[in-house]
Amino acid sequence: MKRQREKESDRRARMYIIETELLKEGYEAIAGVDEAGRGPLAGPVVAAAVILVPGVVIEGINDSKKLTPIQRERVYRRIKKEKVPVGLGAASVEEIDRYNILVASRMAMIRAVERLPVTPGFLLIDGYAWPGIDLPHRGLVQGDARSLSIAAASIVAKVTRDRLMRFLDRRYPGYGFTKHKGYATREHLAALVRLGPSAVHRRSFHPKSQQVSFSFAEETRMK
Repeated sequence: MKRQREKESDRRARMYIIETELLKEGYEAIAGVDEAGRGPLAGPVVAAAVILVPGVVIEGINDSKKLTPIQRERVYRRIKKEKVPVGLGAASVEEIDRYNILVASRMAMIRAVERLPVTPGFLLIDGYAWPGIDLPHRGLVQGDARSLSIAAASIVAKVTRDRLMRFLDRRYPGYGFTKHKGYATREHLAALVRLGPSAVHRRSFHPKSQQVSFSFAEETRMK
C-alpha cells in the first residue's frame, strides 16, 4: 500500500512539472483548460478550466480517457469537495453548426475561463493555442496526459457533459444518449435511421461520412 501511494505521488509530481516551472517563474493561479464532446454527433461541446492550488492533493487525477466513469465521478467529487476553482463553458449545437466544431470548442473554452471565480495568471490549453487570447498561455498537444491541471479540466468537462447527455436522454428518448453520449455507435446510427435527427443533433457535423448518416436517416424516414 505504501509503495502504491508513493507511485501515485510520483505520477502526480511528473504531471505537475510544467505548473511547477511556471510557478517558479512567478505565475500564479495556473488554469488547465480542456473540452469534452468534439467528436459526437449530438449534444453541445463542454469545456472546463481548473486551477489546482499548490498544496491541495487530489488523488486519482489523470487523463479522463484513462479513467472509468466511476473513477471520473470520484475525482470530480474530490475536486468539488476541496473547493478547487472551476469554470465551465459550453457551445450549443446551433453554434457548432454555425461556426464549426473547432471554433465552437474555442468558444466553450473561453467561456470556461471567463467563469472561473478568480482571474488566472496563466492558461495551459489542451491541444494548440489560438490567436486572440489575452492571458499568458501555452498550448500542449495531448495536454491531458502531460499536465495535471489540464487532466483535472478534462475530468470536469467529461463528467459535466456526460451528466448533461443523461438529461438529454430523458428529453429525447430512443437515441441511447445515456449509453453512448452522442457518439456514432452502431446503436446511435440505427436510432437515427429509425427516428431521424433530434433537435440536439449536429446537422453540419463532419466528416462527410457522418453527414451521409443524417441524410440516409432522413431519406429512410420519408420512404
